[in-house]
Amino acid sequence: MSAPLKALDGADLPSLMSELAAGARRAERVLALAPAGQKNDALAAMAASVRANAAKILAANAEDVAEAKASGATSAFIDRLTLNQARIEAMADGIDVVRGIADPIGVVTENWTRPNGMTIERVRVPIGVVAVIFESRPNVAADAGALCLKSGNAVILRGGSDSFRSCRAIHECLVEGLRRAGLPEQAITLVPTRDRAAVGLLLSGLNGSIDVIVPRGGKSLVARVQAEARVPVFAHLEGVNHVYVDKAASLDMAKTIVLNAKMRRPGVCGAAENLLIDKAAASAQLKPLITMLLDANCEVRGDEAVQKADSRVKPASEEDWSTEYEDAIISARVVNGVNEAIELIARYGSHHTDAIVTEDKKTAEKFLNEVDSAIVLHNASTQFADGGEFGFGAEIGIATGKFHARGPVGVEQLTSFKYRVHGTGQTRP
Repeated sequence: MSAPLKALDGADLPSLMSELAAGARRAERVLALAPAGQKNDALAAMAASVRANAAKILAANAEDVAEAKASGATSAFIDRLTLNQARIEAMADGIDVVRGIADPIGVVTENWTRPNGMTIERVRVPIGVVAVIFESRPNVAADAGALCLKSGNAVILRGGSDSFRSCRAIHECLVEGLRRAGLPEQAITLVPTRDRAAVGLLLSGLNGSIDVIVPRGGKSLVARVQAEARVPVFAHLEGVNHVYVDKAASLDMAKTIVLNAKMRRPGVCGAAENLLIDKAAASAQLKPLITMLLDANCEVRGDEAVQKADSRVKPASEEDWSTEYEDAIISARVVNGVNEAIELIARYGSHHTDAIVTEDKKTAEKFLNEVDSAIVLHNASTQFADGGEFGFGAEIGIATGKFHARGPVGVEQLTSFKYRVHGTGQTRP
């Protein structure tokens, strides 16, 4: 395991970050040509190291959690930050799943022959050096490290100051895996300081050493990255997610899905923040759904119709409809069918994840076709907005933009392509 990282003063930071980026660029050139077997050996060793060092990771995490609690962090924030044995095992399992994914690098996705006899191939290649800036959830360090390695990219990780100790302990396991497989340790780098100025230096691109930035965190972090970044960004915007319960929904299914979508883990980006209930079925569905949420200790903020369903409901403000609570709070309103639901999702949503509960296939098809979100679901919880649940093993985030990557950013989404052209002496007239 690597030695403890010492504190750095501000004067050292620019030179440190430049050195980290230069090391990542050198490592990226090695990774781009590394055989699949060597990368898989590193991933196997990483997963083994995470399991073997679970006690050390948990001890580091306990310090982070204690510090967060002392600072008055919310329960949802603490949940995102907290690791336990099951979450560490899930982290290691995710690395193993990534290892089992087919190596995308060098895959020919298309090929054709031109009339002049030249053959053209479109081939998957790594992006290069990826900077991942994230908050609170330390498992992102393992997810990002594994995904970038598998896709032939070097990665610079900058976790939140709240998860600094946890990320450092996880990073040591990743480096051990690289070392055992004979790959450069700089392939997965952790910024060894809490200094916020490090984020600004990453956003500058460090003189062309960074190819893409992936922010994973709250609205303020993503907004800063989008405003200041000098390199391309895979935007991971807030998850203002909706569940629309249609008039043709099974009430039992709706109750199960709504409760899971909101309360399984209220602080994750796939949690539902808005509940829309079809007016045509409100007499049967509204009260049971709202009462269920309230009885589960979820605060409900609603329109007039929802307030009448239960006296515990608080009035919803205009701001509530576009708020990512990341907590046990949900906004609810009655809507006039699927058309109004789609309209409201377009107005207030964040193009992240939205779901419909209905037994009407035509209504479901309309919703799935017309809701412009990275992930749309029919009769399933929004909490499936997760790369692991998609079979990607892990994810760096849910990209809500429309360029290059959209939805869970996994191994394939972390590649670009180039064209290889084979000739027999052709020249252009």
